[in-house]
Amino acid sequence: MTVSTVDADARSGGGRLLLTLLLPIIFVNVIAFIAPVANLVAMSFREATATGSMKEGMDLATWSSLVGDAYYWSMLWRTIWIGALITLVTLVLSYPLALFVSRAEKAKALLIVLCISPLLISAVVRTYGWMVILGDQGFLPALLRSFNVTPPRLINSQLGVVIGMTEILMPYMILSLLSGFGKLDTTLEQAAETLGAGPLTVFRRIVLPLSMPGVLLGCLLCFVLAVSSFITPKMLGGGRVALLATEIYDQAIVTLNWPVAACLSVLILIVFGTALLFYGQLSKIVE
Repeated sequence: MTVSTVDADARSGGGRLLLTLLLPIIFVNVIAFIAPVANLVAMSFREATATGSMKEGMDLATWSSLVGDAYYWSMLWRTIWIGALITLVTLVLSYPLALFVSRAEKAKALLIVLCISPLLISAVVRTYGWMVILGDQGFLPALLRSFNVTPPRLINSQLGVVIGMTEILMPYMILSLLSGFGKLDTTLEQAAETLGAGPLTVFRRIVLPLSMPGVLLGCLLCFVLAVSSFITPKMLGGGRVALLATEIYDQAIVTLNWPVAACLSVLILIVFGTALLFYGQLSKIVE
């Protein structure tokens, strides 16, 4: 038996072993993800009746009515830009906090636990807390009135949704940023300062570029969670902030129009796929 034959047999055996190890996760993904998504796509090509049932056969009627309706286009745009705004605000608030935690020499583990401790509380409970704080008679409007400032509408508005979602997503952003800050080498910053670089230059030329992988990961995670969130926009928006996730719930549960709900769900999947492609391209640039 030649060496090449032995190598071929070894590669073949390794391939079979790898396939055997991957079979469980492949099976789980097919059952729990691929099959439901395929069913969702198929349902989007059905048409609902007045009773809530679906007609036999598949056609483009539901998609045609949805694409031709400006209401759904405005909702798609509103969902994307609110998700992007929430992601941006979360990044701006989380970056200095995560940088401070990563540089802490004492009680670093405790600080990390404090940053992620909100995850131990249900998002529903935290949202109820924001409803109390942001309500017309809540703490924040009362505080603004004490300074003779007329408070804007903080509940049942887009502003309330942004505030609540930002607080809920900050732990995810902080964890992502901490992973990026792990690549920072303080000796590079010390060398730059020795050469005369100021704090702003050190941050712009060293800290920020090296932390970009964590920034991109955190932005992707927060954007996906913001776009797909339902509970917080529904409660803080009070039904006045129409987003894709809330509309999917209304179409599926209230009006029983499952084909339209399926179409909107496919749109969200397309938004997620676009965000992933954008993330992949930016990741190649910053590496």
